Amino acid sequence: MSEAFSEFARRDDRAANALRCLFLVVLCLAAFLPGIFALPPTDRDEARYVQATRQMVETGDYIDIRLQENPRYLQPVGIYWLQSAAIAVSGKGAAAPIWVNRMVSVLGATIAVLAAFFAGRRIFGPAIGFLGAVGLTGIVMLDFEARIAKTDAALLGATMIAMAALAHVYLGVRQNRTVPVAPFVFWVFFGIGTMIKGPITPAVTLLTMAALSVMDRDISWLRRLRPLIGILIVAVICLPWLIAINIRSDGEFLRIALGRSMMSKIRSGQESHGFPPGYYLVLSAAFLWPFALQAGRGGMKALNIGRLDPRIAFCLAWIIPFWIVYELIPTKLPQYVLPTYPALMMLAAWSLTDPVAQQIRYRPWQVWVERLATFGWGLVTAGIAVACLVGPWFILGEFSFLGLLAALLALLAGWFGSGFRPMAPPLPRLLVGALASSAVFGIATQALLPRAESLWLGKVIAESFHANKQCPDSVLASVGFHEPSLVVQAGTRTVLTDPMGAARHLDADPACAVSAVQANSEPAFLAGLQGGPDSIEVAARVQALDYTKGVVRSITLWRNRARTNLLSGK
Repeated sequence: MSEAFSEFARRDDRAANALRCLFLVVLCLAAFLPGIFALPPTDRDEARYVQATRQMVETGDYIDIRLQENPRYLQPVGIYWLQSAAIAVSGKGAAAPIWVNRMVSVLGATIAVLAAFFAGRRIFGPAIGFLGAVGLTGIVMLDFEARIAKTDAALLGATMIAMAALAHVYLGVRQNRTVPVAPFVFWVFFGIGTMIKGPITPAVTLLTMAALSVMDRDISWLRRLRPLIGILIVAVICLPWLIAINIRSDGEFLRIALGRSMMSKIRSGQESHGFPPGYYLVLSAAFLWPFALQAGRGGMKALNIGRLDPRIAFCLAWIIPFWIVYELIPTKLPQYVLPTYPALMMLAAWSLTDPVAQQIRYRPWQVWVERLATFGWGLVTAGIAVACLVGPWFILGEFSFLGLLAALLALLAGWFGSGFRPMAPPLPRLLVGALASSAVFGIATQALLPRAESLWLGKVIAESFHANKQCPDSVLASVGFHEPSLVVQAGTRTVLTDPMGAARHLDADPACAVSAVQANSEPAFLAGLQGGPDSIEVAARVQALDYTKGVVRSITLWRNRARTNLLSGK
């Protein structure tokens, strides 16, 4: 079986490549689909994207970006258009379930894996390209982002196509081969990536181009990218909406997106996400699990031969400048360095299969780095296994055989992903590691986490509201819990307010209004009612964890007695 896998990976004809692509698509769907249907909306970013998209569909305004009445001018409109298109295809309108929005991320992650294969095939050959793409499907960061309706999986898909095209151009120049289509593909997806998340795709590609030019001491190859035509292509993709939104917002979009959002990330840690340099390097043991050790080995061996091999030079130029820049930026989120992970997985595959790579010896400092990385790998593997085993007891109050299965799969993924004591050739080993890792997250997001009602305060409040509202168009006001997941599930008109605002909300619509009030805000809320406490009644009481703040909140849903008395004939 392992020989058949290896032979399949080495073939480089149309039929073999088509089969590889089909295999990767099936692998991606098996890895990324579990959980997207069952997991409630998550706070905060996913719920913000979903709600802003729903408002676009509700209003038919696809230029402005709004979260309720507030502008959401943090990045361009691309992801909202993609999610709106998914809703249109679903035929379910603005009420489409959240899995429809998440399908954009599933598609983006799948495209990223396919593009990683084509990039790796162009750089190293079909076997290494296929092996790297298989490994990419199993890493923690992509398994997470593929299940969440945010920008990063879609962005990775666009960025990977641009990087695959850039590899075709650069290596085509080095090998005296013509690449007539690749420059146009590069600029189209450069523009699409820019429309999804602003500067990330330009940063990855331009830093790679700059690093290659410095290493080669040659910029003449850049002419093969046809930059003048490329700038025109990017302008056609980006400028119409950029002009429209700045006219609509009176220039506010650029002031917020560039001034408040991007510059604040560069100057200081934004929204409590500030960390010192080294953050991504230290936590790569978790973000790249279960293949972090193998990726580290490939990266260190690549450093030791540097510019001697243009294939290795391209990967290092892809990884190092972008990684350094984002280590230096104070604001750090795990997904920021995700665009470098495909290159690291290519180097992992190269170090596993290339005879030259297997002969490269570590320098003394690299031995110590691997020892530290091994310690980190052990902690992460054990931590995931323990979390799967004991987590259901804490969040569900019961022992779970599915949790036990997930823990065993985590140990299997860590073992096969580590490269220790290999029992099989690289492709079957990485395939087992990727499948086991993805199965861990599939079990957690499909079968365990959705059952944990105590984790989903927004869902619990919204379900209680819908079960107890007195009119089809009742509006909820919430005090104490202002997360966007509540707006997604309770409706766009949900009012996030203070105790006095919740009291006025009930007074303004005594027949239909409902207010959800946190326990410590109840005295002020009751004091603000025009009719006093006797004018209202408890509709429901709920309690769950607000995981964004790390506190358990007790919430009471209140409604006026007037409607109840009317319905009962009093």
